[in-house]
Amino acid sequence: MEISRIFDLFFYALPTVITGVIAFYFFKEHTKNEDGRRRFLLKKDLQVNAMPLRLQAYERMALFLERITPSKLLIRVPPISANKEDYEALLIQNIEQEFEHNLSQQIYVSDKCWNIVTASKNATIQLIRKASLSDKAGTADRLREIVLTEMMERRAPSDTALSFIKEEVSEIW
Repeated sequence: MEISRIFDLFFYALPTVITGVIAFYFFKEHTKNEDGRRRFLLKKDLQVNAMPLRLQAYERMALFLERITPSKLLIRVPPISANKEDYEALLIQNIEQEFEHNLSQQIYVSDKCWNIVTASKNATIQLIRKASLSDKAGTADRLREIVLTEMMERRAPSDTALSFIKEEVSEIW
């Protein structure tokens, strides 16, 4: 009689156990889905708030690149003396100040974009230094002419970086 009683209890408990397992599985999946939904909504909210900041960072990087384009830089920053070394230092100082002013923007742009902007800045500085080392550059005005002539023959380093920024921003949309 004991064995039949145990079987009876087992058969009475079986629907309860099955219902409990199904309820456990259902609530586990429901909780998982709700957690995913909350994360999605939070991420969506963060993107809505971060998007204007990212676009502003790209705008500032584009402005920086435009300002360090040698032809525009030479027009904006006139020589203070006829000494080419002083003018070279003034141009490089101006580029470095512009760069330092925009350092915080690197947290909003991709690493690749930031590396390209930095490389563009360094290439522009190298271009100015190379022109200053030229035997033809005896004065600040002559240095300006050499750099401007160089820019007529090839693209400015900032043009490449600016093209990359435009491409990256178009991917955001």
